[in-house]
Amino acid sequence: MHQIMIVEDDPKIAELLESYISKYGYEVTNVQHFDKVMEAFHEHNPDLVLLDINLPSYDGFYWCRQIRTESICPVLFISARTGEMDQVMALENGGDDYITKPFYSEVVLAKIRSHLRRAYGEYAPGNDERVLHKEGLRLYPERLELAFGDKMVSITKKESDVIESLLDRYPRVAGREVLLEKLWDDHAYVDENTLNVNITRVRKKLLELNIKDAVETVRGAGYRLNVTWVRENEK
Repeated sequence: MHQIMIVEDDPKIAELLESYISKYGYEVTNVQHFDKVMEAFHEHNPDLVLLDINLPSYDGFYWCRQIRTESICPVLFISARTGEMDQVMALENGGDDYITKPFYSEVVLAKIRSHLRRAYGEYAPGNDERVLHKEGLRLYPERLELAFGDKMVSITKKESDVIESLLDRYPRVAGREVLLEKLWDDHAYVDENTLNVNITRVRKKLLELNIKDAVETVRGAGYRLNVTWVRENEK
């Protein structure tokens, strides 16, 4: 069952959307505190967001940008603004579609279904997506995302290369030469300091997922991935 999150400060419109969408088997969350949209997003982990533009505190463009730092779930703007530039701004700030008010509930539902199919169903490009995983830690190299449990962080291409090498070599040591070769490209010279910097960044990204001490330095050899997060969860 897909989870839909509605961010709409007009209670009548929010209740109308919730009542209609829930009839078709979706779980619906109506955000009540418009200065805590990301808290609600983290709590409910929605598959799709319906987002108004005119909101208290921060507008929908702002919240869409915040969502995009963590998730690629579909975001559909619903707004009384009918100007072309508003629609351009919505797409430029990470939105996937734009619905103007007043709207037909059937159109909203059809767009929800369409975007869910594209993101998660038979049309989803990720059906053959490469995913590397170890004990719940998941690397999506094509998306440049690292996930554990219900948390996800964005990573750079070089950070992804380092994590992929550590996962591929687990439980063996990934040699410094192997990692340097992985990081090398035609556009930049990669030295020992570049590797050290990226190892530090990888450790910080893992800490954002509450994973500690997972990358071990093996003196004179390289680095090894240790599955410390399983032990942490067993405490």
